[in-house]
Amino acid sequence: MEWVWPWLTVLGEALLQLLIQPFYYMAVILIALIYHRQLLQERKLFHVRMQSSITQAIRAVLGGIVIGVIVSMISLFLGTYLTLGSLISIWIAALVLALIRIRYLCFAYAAGALGILQFALNVASSWQPVGMLGQAVDTVRALDMPVLLVLAALLHFGEAILARMQGVSMASPFLMEGKRGKLVGGYQMQLFWAVPLLILVPTTGGITELAWTPLLHAGQGYTLMALPILLGFSENTQSMLPGRKLQVSAKRLMLYSLALLVFSLLAVWWSPLTVIAALVAFAGHELLVWYSALEEQQLSPAFVHPQHGLKVLSVIPESPAAELGIEAGETLYKVNGILVHSPEELHRALRMNPAFCKLEVRNHQGESKFMQRAIYEGEHHQLGVIMAPDKHEAWAVQPRPVTLLHVITLKLFTRRKEQQRIDEAPLALPPAPVVSDKGSVEI
Repeated sequence: MEWVWPWLTVLGEALLQLLIQPFYYMAVILIALIYHRQLLQERKLFHVRMQSSITQAIRAVLGGIVIGVIVSMISLFLGTYLTLGSLISIWIAALVLALIRIRYLCFAYAAGALGILQFALNVASSWQPVGMLGQAVDTVRALDMPVLLVLAALLHFGEAILARMQGVSMASPFLMEGKRGKLVGGYQMQLFWAVPLLILVPTTGGITELAWTPLLHAGQGYTLMALPILLGFSENTQSMLPGRKLQVSAKRLMLYSLALLVFSLLAVWWSPLTVIAALVAFAGHELLVWYSALEEQQLSPAFVHPQHGLKVLSVIPESPAAELGIEAGETLYKVNGILVHSPEELHRALRMNPAFCKLEVRNHQGESKFMQRAIYEGEHHQLGVIMAPDKHEAWAVQPRPVTLLHVITLKLFTRRKEQQRIDEAPLALPPAPVVSDKGSVEI
C-alpha cells in the first residue's frame, strides 16, 4: 500500500491544477453564453422565459462533473494517457472547429480531425517546416492517436447517458418554416457539458507503482494532469416528443461509441487502423447528424393543430398548466365546455368562468382527461400553455450553422413571418377576470 499516499498527493495537485487553470472556467462561461442565447431566442419567439439560463448552466456543470469522475476512473484503470502536447492540441483543434460550427466543440470531432491531420502529415513525411509551425507539426505527428480515440469513445458513452438523463429538461421549443412553407413547432436540443478529467501523463520522474496493470501501458512513470473538455450534443426535432427523440439518439450514440471504442482498441495493437478509427470518430458523428436530419424530413410534423382543438407545443414550468399535468404534444380540446380552435377562442372560453376553469385534454393516445383549477391574479392568460404555431406568430427560427462567434456575440437567426405584417409584441388580448388569493373575483 506504499503507492496510496504518493497518489493521493498527486491527485490533490491535479485537482488544484484544475481550479487554477483557465480552460475549465472558459468552458463554463461558454456554456452559460449558449444557454443565455437560447433564452433570448425563446423570448423572441414566445415572449416568455421557459428556463433560467443559470439553472441550465448549473445542470450542465453538475452533469459534466459526474461524467468526469466516472470517465476519469475508467480511463485510469485502462491506463489511458495523454501528453502535454495532446492536451494543448485538443483545445486548439476544438476552438478552431467551433469557429465553423459550435457543435464541433465535441471531443470526437477534435480527436478525429487530429487523427486525420496526423495521417496526412505522416504521408508527407518529407515536409518539415521550421519555427513555430515546425513545432506544431512535430507535436501532431507525435500524438498517440489510438489512446486519444479510446478516450473519445469513453466520453461519448458518458455523453449518451447525459443526453438521456438531462436532455428533456434542457430542450427548448422553437418555430420554423416547414416543408410546405407553413410554420411548424419543434424542439431544439443543444446540450453542452464542461467535463473535468484527470488523465495519466507519462513522465520520466513520475510515480511508477500502480495497484493494477493498465491495458494501455506507456512503459514510463506517470503523473496526473487535469484536462477540462467540452462535450456537445445537438439535435432538432419536429416529428417527435423530446423524450422520444433523445431516447432514439442516445441509443445511436451508444452504438457509435462502441464502434469507435472497438476500432480505437484495435488501432492500439495495429497502428494502420488509426486513420480508420479517426474517420469513424469524425465521419461517424456527422453520419448520425445527417441521418437524424433526413429522418426528420421524412416524418410528418408532430406539433401542428388537429382539426379540432389546440396542439400543445410546450408548457411553461411552474405555471397552472404544469400544475394540472398538461404535457407537450397533448391537445387542448375543450375549455369550460367550449371546443377551442384558436388562441382567441381559448381566451374567451377562459373568461366565461372567471373564478374557475374546466379543461378537456386529449393525451398522446387520443384519450380524454378532465382537469379543473381556480384562476388566480397575475397568472398567464393561457394558463402557461405554449401552442403550436398558427397565423399569429410573428417570428420564426431561420436554420443556419451556429459558430463560436455567434454564441459569443449572442447573435440570433430569427426572421419575421412573411405571410402578414404582425407587430413584434405578443398578441394583445384583454386581461381575463381572475380570483385573488382571498377568493374575491377581480374584473
